[in-house]
Amino acid sequence: MTEQPAQQPQPAPHDSPAQPTLVQRVAEILAEHGLTHVFGVVGSGNFHLTNQLIAAGIEFTAARHEGAAASMADAYTRLASLDSPETRQVRPELNPTGFAAVSVHQGCGLTNTLTGLTEAAKSGTGMLVLTAETPQESVGSNFEIDQFSLVEAVGATPLRISDPNEVATVLDEVFQHLARRHTVVLNLPIDLQTQPVTAERQVPHRGPRTGTIPQLSQVTRAAKSLFHAQRPVVLAGRGALHARTEIIALAETAGALLTTSAVANGLFEGHPWNLGISGGFSSPVTAELISQADLVLSFGCALNDWTTRHGELINDEATLIQVDHSPWAIGKFREVSQTLVADSAAVAEAVNAELTRLHHDAAEHSETPSVTGYRTDHVRTKLSAKYFNEVPLAGGDLSTEDRIDPRVVSTKLNRLLPEQRVVTTDSGNFMGYPVAYLRVPDVRGFCFPQAFQSIGLGLGTLVGAAFAEPTRMPVLGTGDGGFAMGISELETLVRLRIPAVVIIYNDAAYGAELHHFGLQPGQDSARNAVTFPDTDFARIAIGYGARGITVRVAEDLSQVTDWLETAVSADEHGRLIGTPLIVDAKIASDGGAWWLEQALRH
Repeated sequence: MTEQPAQQPQPAPHDSPAQPTLVQRVAEILAEHGLTHVFGVVGSGNFHLTNQLIAAGIEFTAARHEGAAASMADAYTRLASLDSPETRQVRPELNPTGFAAVSVHQGCGLTNTLTGLTEAAKSGTGMLVLTAETPQESVGSNFEIDQFSLVEAVGATPLRISDPNEVATVLDEVFQHLARRHTVVLNLPIDLQTQPVTAERQVPHRGPRTGTIPQLSQVTRAAKSLFHAQRPVVLAGRGALHARTEIIALAETAGALLTTSAVANGLFEGHPWNLGISGGFSSPVTAELISQADLVLSFGCALNDWTTRHGELINDEATLIQVDHSPWAIGKFREVSQTLVADSAAVAEAVNAELTRLHHDAAEHSETPSVTGYRTDHVRTKLSAKYFNEVPLAGGDLSTEDRIDPRVVSTKLNRLLPEQRVVTTDSGNFMGYPVAYLRVPDVRGFCFPQAFQSIGLGLGTLVGAAFAEPTRMPVLGTGDGGFAMGISELETLVRLRIPAVVIIYNDAAYGAELHHFGLQPGQDSARNAVTFPDTDFARIAIGYGARGITVRVAEDLSQVTDWLETAVSADEHGRLIGTPLIVDAKIASDGGAWWLEQALRH
């Protein structure tokens, strides 16, 4: 990957201070704004850039594929943006603005990022991609493509530094986009990268963004609805991850149950009135309680078909109130009763204050509407069965002599692995098992890249999550198809000594397609397109330098305990180091996952 740059700048005279180059200033400004980690693959186009990033004190992690680098930065950004005092104690240098960057070569380096880039853009991840760009005068270059159109096509925001003196101005625009959760691709033309910055245009200081303020009339109306509700449920999505404290306080005043979308899993973990995930991954008890709600108050959640089971979880008679900072999100997937276009934390705080006043006034006038709301003793009893791994297996254990029920392997690993974990997933038929059966300690313990529904992003996501949460056990649930697609990053796990657990739900097939189309034995031509000979992933893992085990029966999982005792340790800062473990779980057929059957019914 070699591009001939244009004429290089002349060195500065010895009697004057050297002027910084374009890429040097890019690195310096990014470091000043708190960027601490970059993932990527180095080619000639981003060689100088990457080395300047390293010189500025920014940690660089080399991936084996640019697509994985994008997934690493996506996962890191999702988790690092959820800052917490606990994380600061371990990583005081953790990026306060919560974004990671990717560094790639022009042309093919950028195209290799596309699937991970699209996932980030669709998820609203404020991630930055730094890419070289072929000079306009390099007619006929093998690397030449229309990078702007390419980036726009996948929903990301393309920007370019066309003048070395505009570095600060363009980067200010980058930061504004990142703050709005836009995925940004910054193009750095090769012929300008080493040009000097001679008269940098300064950007006036901009104060931090504050959440938009809700309208008083909307706040009053929502509070009155909550005041009269008997079975309220509060639902939080990705856009409300910063508002946990305010939402819990409001739910307490309203007597509401708490639930999240899948991507916000863990936000209310440990709260006694937490229902868990709303949608396809809901347990029967959770689905029942949500569907019986007479009011659903949604914060920062799209209310899409995954979260509402195509609307089946929302009672037709229920009042549906949607809160979102973006007016474009309101009513996008279904009609709502009331709307508040404002910051989730600001709305929750304002509605709580008004609701508290209503209860106080009612008490003074001897009006006694129940403040218990949905938090009754009957509901408390039902909540003991809100998680799949706390109730007997529906339909019984599907395990055979040489195939283990995926629910069994998930439940047992949930007990064996440390509670302080960060769980990530690839995509596929298996996906509900790690999501529903592997409990997480909080919202920082879960990363769910499913906006694009692509397989093969799991291992890259795992690496990024491990860097964002270095004191927690990184755990990935993946299918055999997705693992095989992204296997190059197994070397990255080994090289970086990340003691991750990779659970391969191995049915030797693209299970979603196999079950969705109902392919049965005898339909050889169709089945052959989505089924494969059994692969010994444990031996492959050993060849990479990882620990590999094959699991056919529950007793095989005893090897996990041995791995925890012999292959995992922590440094003086509590960061986990060691050898990754690949669990090749030969799973019994589930006939099609319960959550996928619901999704594909429509």
